[in-house]
Amino acid sequence: MIALIDYNMGNLRSVINLFEKINTKIEVIKDPDQLKNFDKVILPGVGAYKDAMENLNSNGMKESILEFSKSGKPLLGICLGMQLLLDSSEEFGFTQGLGLIPGIVKEFDKSKFDHKLKVPHMGWNELFVERDSKLFEGMSKEIYLYFVHSFHATCKDEYVIGKTFYGYDFASAIEKDNIYGVQPHPEKSHDNGLKILQNFTKI
Repeated sequence: MIALIDYNMGNLRSVINLFEKINTKIEVIKDPDQLKNFDKVILPGVGAYKDAMENLNSNGMKESILEFSKSGKPLLGICLGMQLLLDSSEEFGFTQGLGLIPGIVKEFDKSKFDHKLKVPHMGWNELFVERDSKLFEGMSKEIYLYFVHSFHATCKDEYVIGKTFYGYDFASAIEKDNIYGVQPHPEKSHDNGLKILQNFTKI
């Protein structure tokens, strides 16, 4: 059984709809004490990093996520959910994250853009698979997915399984042991997004 964490920051309905398409049951969870009963966990997210961490801290969900991560069972962060897996974010000042994958969330550096690009980075773009991952099993090395974000992950290449170019390369998919993260929205990415979530169910 898969848990979808509800902490008032996620696009839950779209994720649920996609899992219904692949005939996989997913349960929305608000009670942190229930998390340990699940085989897999998805941490979605839309909005501000600081607000998200405040919400996770306010009801003990942060501690439950950290405890779940030690179980070895798969955990997937989506968009803001992926960013929360890292050590911290520079959005609206410093905010400490979950620290499950070493790295920092930074704003797009528009000084590095060689032509006029808008922030947020919004729309379809390619994710280039950097190394083998169960998350991308059976997929092309170049995957078109849907993005909406103004900040991006920075971390060591050993944790980066996918990169995307928007003015410059940034980490758009990360992995460390049983912890996975994707910056784009699988639930908005049609067949490619469906395949990523299917792969996650098989990990």
